[in-house]
Amino acid sequence: MKSEPDGRRTRATSQSLKAVLGVRDLVMSGSFAPGERLSEPVIARQLGISRTPVRAALARLEQEGLLEVIPSGGYSVRRFSVSDVIDAIELRGVLEGTAARLAAERGLSPARFAAFGSLLTEMDKIVAEPAERFSYEAYIERNAEFHDMLKDACNSPLIAREIERVTNLSFANPSAFLQAQIELPNFLGSLTVAQGQHRAIIGAIEMREGFRAEALAREHARLARENLDFVLQDERMIERVPALSLVAD
Repeated sequence: MKSEPDGRRTRATSQSLKAVLGVRDLVMSGSFAPGERLSEPVIARQLGISRTPVRAALARLEQEGLLEVIPSGGYSVRRFSVSDVIDAIELRGVLEGTAARLAAERGLSPARFAAFGSLLTEMDKIVAEPAERFSYEAYIERNAEFHDMLKDACNSPLIAREIERVTNLSFANPSAFLQAQIELPNFLGSLTVAQGQHRAIIGAIEMREGFRAEALAREHARLARENLDFVLQDERMIERVPALSLVAD
């Protein structure tokens, strides 16, 4: 049975995590305009928590690069340029490529390869579904799981933490621009290409081909860059990616 101090610590941790996730979601969903000052009391009411974890969350999100410190005090939502988005995607590719290379060089356990194999088989089935039965939510969940497993495969907490940090910027997320394209005729075809790259990355890791695994992972990240370019050409698609509301013209 937990002691009272341990219980308080657990509740505090839960509140801190809720604050970070809640504030991040509010910002990346476009609830606040770029440059807008964030009010601790307002956010605390919206999230149903006290101001203390909100204050800590704002400081953490400033360190992540999502917010900016206002000289007179407090925080505002950061404005991003298209170049910032491109650089964030490129950085994710570099980091995931490094994770894939190190995983190949250091090797994975049979259990971890089995986990990748089961996940990839499940993703194959999702991607193979006809358009009328395709589950976007299922694909997004499994795609996130694949990238989470990849960042952890190199057994480097430092690299995993930096990958997580950059993917916390929603427009650098592996699935960032898919929602905007879901109704396009070639949408499932593009996912088939991505799934082929997933399998190729794990295949290279299994063969201990570090540089090939790195190149494949970096090439895979460039799909997000291509998706960004495609979305930016159509204002109707831009409106389907709330995080792009933070990007200046």
